[in-house]
This record gives sequence, C-alpha cells and structure tokens, in this order.
Amino acid sequence: MTQTDLTTFTISPAEREDVPVIFEFVRELAEYERLAGRVTATREQLEQTLFGPRPFAEVVIARVGEKPAGFALFFHNYSTFLARPGVYLEDLFVRPEFRGLGIGRALLQYLAKIAVERGCGRLEWAVLDWNEPAQNFYRRQGAVPLDDWIIYRVTDEALTTLAQ
Repeated sequence: MTQTDLTTFTISPAEREDVPVIFEFVRELAEYERLAGRVTATREQLEQTLFGPRPFAEVVIARVGEKPAGFALFFHNYSTFLARPGVYLEDLFVRPEFRGLGIGRALLQYLAKIAVERGCGRLEWAVLDWNEPAQNFYRRQGAVPLDDWIIYRVTDEALTTLAQ
C-alpha cells in the first residue's frame, strides 16, 4: 500500500454522488463551530437543494488522493450598488488532518476565479467572532472585515410570523 502524497490535492465541483461527503463536511463544520445542535439538514435536503431542478448553491471539494479533505459551499448574491452579482461563501472547511497544506487558500482562490470568470464584483463571507484562526487566515488572503455592517437574521417562528 502506498502512502498518499499530502502535498498533492485536487479541487473540483461536487456531483450528486458527493452528497454523503458534503453532509459529513457540514456536520464536522458544525461541530468545529460549536453549532452541532443547530444542524437539521438531511442528505435528502442537500441533494434536492444542491442538485435538484433549481440548485440554490454550489459546492467544490478538495481531495488528497481519493480522500475528501475540504469543501466550500457558495451561491450568488447581488449588489445593487455595483449592478453585478457576487459570490457568497457560506462554508469553507478543511479537515484538521489536512490543514496547513494550502487547501483552504486553494479553495478560496478557486472561488475567486469563479467570481472573476462570472463577472462578479465581490466575494464575501461571514466569520464567527470567536474564530480567530479563520479571521487571521482570511486577513492573510487579503480580506478585510466590514466593521460597519451588522448581520441580521430571521428564522423559525419569527420567519413564519413575518411572512404572514
């Protein structure tokens, strides 16, 4: 049995058969972010929303050999000020055993290329306020935090009430 060269990895768009791997990544990310109790997604829901008749997001997967090492899930948003679409990075996660190999940077670079190729005006994302390793990583890539914006969210019962 040969050992996998950890310095060689590939990144490619996810396919329908990758749903179980994507689901594992989502669960591992939620555990890392201390939010495992909030995961209600199922494999079936992921398959429908990522690969159904109307996909709402896209996923790319990094692999070291055949081993899934990390993923990025993203979708398009829109800037009225720019009158251009943007790419919103919802999740970027690299499994601990594959960190430090440049996979996170390569995933971010892959998304930046997609954004440029699609004529997008920006690539953006949110980071938990306690996650200093991620904040430092993103700063090293040239990202800057937007201190003048506060994210608001409506979910669950509040969302249902607002919709009535």
